Amino acid sequence: MPTDAQQKNISRNNYLHFLTIPTRWMDNDIYGHVNNVVYYSYFDTVINEYLIREGGLDIHDGGVIGVCAESACQYKAAFAFPEDVEAGLRVGHLGNRAVRYEIGLFQADSEEAAATGSFVHVFVERATMKAVPIPDGLRAALAKLQI
Repeated sequence: MPTDAQQKNISRNNYLHFLTIPTRWMDNDIYGHVNNVVYYSYFDTVINEYLIREGGLDIHDGGVIGVCAESACQYKAAFAFPEDVEAGLRVGHLGNRAVRYEIGLFQADSEEAAATGSFVHVFVERATMKAVPIPDGLRAALAKLQI
């Protein structure tokens, strides 16, 4: 049985934003399940979809962008094409220039995550790649996901 801390990482009701991501034929590996590296693309997808839609992140022309400084994943169960992945997102820590996201990947109708992970974005000025404070619009959107 999971501890309280572990339960907060694996229970669907502990995530504040969800995005359904369809698996693709090419996501499966020779073993018949989604390859481990693809899980990181799901993390990137749910995070950036949220930042674009809710925070106004301009990925093409914005002066400030988020770059990945760290990521991790714990695998508990496999996905396979043509299954949908329900990606849950929350913010574990919101700093001045960086944010740590916590992600849960869920199979349909499952309350327990098939995978959990973390992802750290450092916000930088696009032109110089120097760390800068998180812009107000992004900060407000991220604050809505804080646990």
